[in-house]
Amino acid sequence: MKRDIKLEELRSQIRENQFTSPTAGYAPGYTQANLVILPKDLAYDFLLFCQRNQKSCPLIEVLDSGSPIPKVTAPNADLRYDLPKYRIYKNGKLVDEVSDIEDYWQDDFVSFLIGCSFTFENPLIESGLTIRHIEENRNVPMYVTNIPCHEAGVFHGNTVVSMRPFSPNNVIRAVEVTSRFPAVHGSPIHIGNPEEIGIQNINKPEFGDAVTVKDNEVPVFWACGVTPQAVAISSKPEIMITHAPGHMFITDVKESSYSIL
Repeated sequence: MKRDIKLEELRSQIRENQFTSPTAGYAPGYTQANLVILPKDLAYDFLLFCQRNQKSCPLIEVLDSGSPIPKVTAPNADLRYDLPKYRIYKNGKLVDEVSDIEDYWQDDFVSFLIGCSFTFENPLIESGLTIRHIEENRNVPMYVTNIPCHEAGVFHGNTVVSMRPFSPNNVIRAVEVTSRFPAVHGSPIHIGNPEEIGIQNINKPEFGDAVTVKDNEVPVFWACGVTPQAVAISSKPEIMITHAPGHMFITDVKESSYSIL
């Protein structure tokens, strides 16, 4: 499938289960989002968790209780069907990966859309940088770090990061571009030696796929919206529904809306 497919057609193919791949590079120009869905009695704790961990969990929309319709960011979409893949966590365990969540939906669910770093990849490309996981047609590599999140209510765990390698000359440019987008994770939280943040083997990400890091390149790490999935494993809520890592919700909102410059 061509990555420049129009958003309406892409969303239609996702809803009809014709597109089940990672969404990096697709619908360029539009904001992508991570998804977390929880019962209402856990929603305040998670809202507080996001407020205390804004680098990992920058909220772009919180839906009304029981509603799957993101009225602010995509009023014609339905979060039960419009992501390529979902994950179901129960009591800290991944129990299912599905193409829609109709069978799991509850009337008390509250949905959270969290900014995704795929949003700033198009600006990075436009600035002349190459995104390795797009180049190699792989999912972005994501790692659980030793960086603890700020706890909130029942929620606790460590930060997850996504990684993109760049030559030393391009690292500063990557920082400059991504710093313009704090609503989708913004600037990196670590540059260089992965062991300093608890990553022992950069070729074995906990989520996504390994990509080539060339001898002359520096790994650059951004806070990642998969953090709530690591938190689900640590905190063991009765149920948490998320996107499958890399399989994002694509909103109607242009990426430029979240640029601060």
